[in-house]
Amino acid sequence: MSNLNIENVLSKLGIAKKNESVCTGTQWITAIGSEKVSILSPVDGNKIAEITLAGTTEYEKAISEAQSAFVQWKKLPPPKRGEIVRQIGNRLREYKDELGTLVSYEMGKSIEEGRGEVQEMIDICDFAAGLSRQLYGLTIASERKDHIMMEQWHPLGIIGIITAFNFPVAVWSWNAMLAAVCGNVCIWKPSEKTPLSAVAVQNILRSVLINNNIPEGVFNLILGDFRIGEKMAKDTRIALISATGSTKMGKRVAQIVAGRLGRSLLELGGNNALIITDDADMQNALKAAVFGAVGTAGQRCTSIRRLIIQNTVYDKFLPKLIRIYKQLNIGNPLVESNHVGPLIDKNAVENYKNAIAEAENAGGKILYGNKVLKGKEYESGCYVVPTLIEAKNHFKIVQEETFAPITYIMKYNTLNEAIAMQNDVKQGLSSAIFTNNIKEAQIFISNAGSDCGIANVNIGTSGAEIGGAFGGEKETGGGRESGSDSWKAYMRRQTNTINYGEDIPLAQGIKFEI
Repeated sequence: MSNLNIENVLSKLGIAKKNESVCTGTQWITAIGSEKVSILSPVDGNKIAEITLAGTTEYEKAISEAQSAFVQWKKLPPPKRGEIVRQIGNRLREYKDELGTLVSYEMGKSIEEGRGEVQEMIDICDFAAGLSRQLYGLTIASERKDHIMMEQWHPLGIIGIITAFNFPVAVWSWNAMLAAVCGNVCIWKPSEKTPLSAVAVQNILRSVLINNNIPEGVFNLILGDFRIGEKMAKDTRIALISATGSTKMGKRVAQIVAGRLGRSLLELGGNNALIITDDADMQNALKAAVFGAVGTAGQRCTSIRRLIIQNTVYDKFLPKLIRIYKQLNIGNPLVESNHVGPLIDKNAVENYKNAIAEAENAGGKILYGNKVLKGKEYESGCYVVPTLIEAKNHFKIVQEETFAPITYIMKYNTLNEAIAMQNDVKQGLSSAIFTNNIKEAQIFISNAGSDCGIANVNIGTSGAEIGGAFGGEKETGGGRESGSDSWKAYMRRQTNTINYGEDIPLAQGIKFEI
């Protein structure tokens, strides 16, 4: 795509090179600071725009507007809030191509994945709009005569949303749309590596807020680095911090928020394995293995990091896998025929190189890849060849998550051995098995199987639908977002007891006469 086309996309999305760092609902606030950051595209290395980081003044303005908006927003009936979210989904439909293109250009994922990310936002808006009429409580039998107990759910207040670069917009929508129909207001700090996609989203939803006279501060955006994230984590005015990123970052957020007895919802690192049995559909297993490993250039938290292959099919599967890797098209992700785009930046390239070197030093065998691409088409310096390494599960580098297209290959004898290998890492996000043996499939998803938050059979580890709760265990953080009953994370539970009788009996038969 030419720079002219990119300029057209930026123009349609309202991306301008202005000194603005905070948007409270419909109003952009001009930053008074001078700390600026240039946003470079990993696709071609070109500067897309320059942002000014928010400071304390802008931050306090956003908090103030959010507090004010919450007082009004929470009183709006949930279906009315759902109607606003529905309209936001429709606006996203109108800008799907432009926003998907910006996501691809700013982050580096394929144009198909960029559009898919926007579709995910649209889907969650539809889900949340329907959910707004289903925020159910319970009625509970009371042991006391002429009494009834109820359980209600109420909004928390301000929800702080900290998102990562690999999904610049979708993960925000998982949180913001559910939180909004539940009656909360949101403050979003996107990754400083991909802030422009967030700016575009804010511009898209502004017209919906204006047309419906929605109070300032329901949806807030603040552009900043880790210092703003720390400020949000420490802020007692923010009821819940939902943070997506590395385990290291999540531990820091969890400690700070717990220190003030706040709530945190964490979606952290993954070290996902795909088990391939000798009873698998090999063609489908190959497709799942390749997309799971190289999609988004291996920069998904659900990317396949480890392939655990049964020894009886190992020598048949591996050559086929390498053959497909050799046929992958690596290049500009805006070209639809390309399978693999760039890593996010040159630091990610260094992590790629260091991880491969460490695996090799530990005794790993490089089967394919281990190359940083050079030339005019790769002038950003962020393009690498997806790499396959024969390794052992206990290698230190295999136990870690490297955000790059590196997949470690290992073999197993029995299913119990494979499951033990899969579970023998600190992370617990996603997992998958390919088998046509119903017993193997059932064991894998039983309590004797995968210890991850996601366990799939005959599909890969990534590409989750919004209808299911998304999240993982262990060092993945334990959070759940998106579907199922994840909405409860954004609300507080209240138990009510109502006495409609003439007496006031006590529970447990206690007598107290006066």
